[in-house]
Amino acid sequence: MSAKTKIVFACQQCGAKTPKWLGRCASCQEWGTLVEEVDLPIPTGARGLFGAGGAARPQRLVDVTGADVARRETGIDELDRVLGGGLVRGSLILIGGDPGIGKSTLMLQVGEQLARRGSKVLYVTGEESPQQTRLRFDRLGASASQLWLAAETSAQRIEGHVTELEPDVLIIDSIQTLFSEDVSSAPGSVSQLREVTARLLALAKNRGVSIFAVGHVTKDGTIAGPRVVEHMVDTVLYLEGERGHAFRILRAVKNRFGSTHEIGAFEMRGSGLEEVRNPSALFLAERVTGAAGAVVAASYEGTRPLLVEVQALVTQAHPGSARRTAIGADAARLALLLAVLDRKAGLFLGGCDVFVNVVGGLRLDEPATDLALAAALASSHRDRAPDPGTVVFGEMGLAGEIRAVVGADARVAEARQLGFTRAILPARNIERIGSQPGIELCGVGTVREALAALGLD
Repeated sequence: MSAKTKIVFACQQCGAKTPKWLGRCASCQEWGTLVEEVDLPIPTGARGLFGAGGAARPQRLVDVTGADVARRETGIDELDRVLGGGLVRGSLILIGGDPGIGKSTLMLQVGEQLARRGSKVLYVTGEESPQQTRLRFDRLGASASQLWLAAETSAQRIEGHVTELEPDVLIIDSIQTLFSEDVSSAPGSVSQLREVTARLLALAKNRGVSIFAVGHVTKDGTIAGPRVVEHMVDTVLYLEGERGHAFRILRAVKNRFGSTHEIGAFEMRGSGLEEVRNPSALFLAERVTGAAGAVVAASYEGTRPLLVEVQALVTQAHPGSARRTAIGADAARLALLLAVLDRKAGLFLGGCDVFVNVVGGLRLDEPATDLALAAALASSHRDRAPDPGTVVFGEMGLAGEIRAVVGADARVAEARQLGFTRAILPARNIERIGSQPGIELCGVGTVREALAALGLD
């Protein structure tokens, strides 16, 4: 070992380093994450990274050319929507998701569609043999001739393949399997991930190749490795969904070339991931009308309104053991809504077990779904079914007031298109959007008014 190198213990969660082993990381407070590594002075990939983006000398921002971003359509409209209109030349995109959720399938479909559109695509697999990848290729019914395959884990050899083949798009599955020959630690370690990511980013910027990199996730749902990896890449996508459901949601949590509020909807089938053109109709396809505790909420994801059924079950609990369970909804938000219903609407649910579920495996984090969740809770508690032709949305404040939300007109239009005849929404939104033909708009200012309009007071 060189005299200039030294042994350190690096946290695999946050990347912090310490000269001796500790049971708990002093930086992120995680247990058992410190791993012995060789500390290198400067990663070689990072050394050449910052000169890759343009001129080294300062210049006026208004004099910088090339501000118009050229995009390449992937052939998958839902993915293009999430990316902001298509694939940007020279971008590095990290996509994560639970094991078996469909990341590799989506990437192979992307490679197939891009190759069909005339792009040269290199698919690098570090987890499967070429024969295994070919089996999945055949199952998807793919046949593109410009889709190239390499089973490789060395970052340097991958750079050699890119130099020789000159692809337009490079797909890495997965980044945790890659290693740099300049770093002595194991693949997937903090040092390797930093070095490999720096090399891929330099490769993307210097050669103009667009790169997709699949990333493993930890038990808490974040991409494995230090968060610095997510900071280095241009775009971070998550493929979400319950393995027991066929629906998949592709969501951007970081995007240097577009919005982070868009989602793409897919359905897993035997032939791969199929795009869902009308997610609202799919999520409501198996809705049971006339059931207490079931309310249709109008959410808004990016530029797309989304109707989804929220369900609540309120039952009497054993003394001192009331449970609160939220699937697809924020547990802290549920606790807030229960407190408001107790204080402002006279629904005393402190001694009850409360279960909330968003149908279809979707997760709703938007505050505009507060009123629908509150209505579902009241419906189950009163054991009264709301009108099946009614859609509900609005944000609820701590004083029990119903606040206006964005995109009210698009939510109402989506509800009208799917056959709903009535909408319960914030009164302030009605003042802005006016009347809508074919659907009755009922504006409410408080949670009591909303429950009365639904017949749940």
